[in-house]
Amino acid sequence: MQDVRARRVYEQAGPSDGIRVLVDRLWPRGLSKEEAHLDEWLKAVAPSNELRRWYGHQPAKFAEFKRRYESELTEPDRADALRHLRDEARTGPVTLLTATRDLEHSEAEVLVELVRSE
Repeated sequence: MQDVRARRVYEQAGPSDGIRVLVDRLWPRGLSKEEAHLDEWLKAVAPSNELRRWYGHQPAKFAEFKRRYESELTEPDRADALRHLRDEARTGPVTLLTATRDLEHSEAEVLVELVRSE
């Protein structure tokens, strides 16, 4: 299994984080680029604005969000971005960062599952 995990971008960076990748389309509020300690901001792998707005981080919609998001990830640019995450995970730990409070129902957790499943 790939060493990939999801964390909130607001949490302190840790020595076991490996490569830190922000997977949100929008920059997290109130956080400077220096405070984020990012290695990469991979907007291409984020859900579309339309899907993000429809979902609104409502846990009851998560199963449908996940289905739609996985479908979006087959689009060429998004598929390349997902492939990039998988390549990074083969070389060492990867931490996928998101601003959402509910990690369990986030795009970051969907991505963790998809990267690990390869």
